[in-house]
Amino acid sequence: MKPDDSVSANATRDAMAQEFVQFAIESGVLRFGEFKTKAGRLSPYFFNAGLFDDGAKIGRLAQFYAQALLASGIEFDVIFGPAYKGIPLGAAVSVELARLGYNKPFAYNRKEAKDHGEGGVLVGAPLKGRVLIVDDVISAGTAVRESIALIRSAGATPHAVVIALDRQERATENGEDVSWSAVQYVRDTLGLQVCAIAQLAHLLQHLQRDDNFLSHWQAVSAYRTRYGIEEG
Repeated sequence: MKPDDSVSANATRDAMAQEFVQFAIESGVLRFGEFKTKAGRLSPYFFNAGLFDDGAKIGRLAQFYAQALLASGIEFDVIFGPAYKGIPLGAAVSVELARLGYNKPFAYNRKEAKDHGEGGVLVGAPLKGRVLIVDDVISAGTAVRESIALIRSAGATPHAVVIALDRQERATENGEDVSWSAVQYVRDTLGLQVCAIAQLAHLLQHLQRDDNFLSHWQAVSAYRTRYGIEEG
């Protein structure tokens, strides 16, 4: 890829990320206030993908996922949606990719094994080859580790994860802050490629451009100063 091509590709991804942030705010999925995270921190914003709750929203969301995946160049053989939020996300993404000409098998898991009918915890296509995990965010890496165990037990290779938002903040270990984020942990320790539609940096850029969001920008910026990392 030529240097100019790289700059153009980055600009396109940044524009898509900004569009996604706007979409998430307008959909009420990205909210501002005071929210307690799993790590016990008081966050000035909250992202709840469960509020992409109608056909139009989930369809548009799937378009963002597909665009981010295609731009990333990540190659995979099967899509896996971990229960519960990952199930509709993975299904929607598989439909959108098929519409674009990239038809991929799709599977998901149950929280509890079924003891009748087909049985087991996995539903859908057989897990084989390189598996892409589709989820909303990575908070601590716990869900990803569970997915990795399921995928490996099926004889397949956990290859990559695609998420909607990378919070770009330090993870915790035994109740203490560490120097890496959950996304970095999944990438560097678990060895999976990670693709995010948008990052906290994109949210801050979006807030900074609109005077109506000035107080939110200040709060989110202060939060990142306290808990943020340099890269996603």
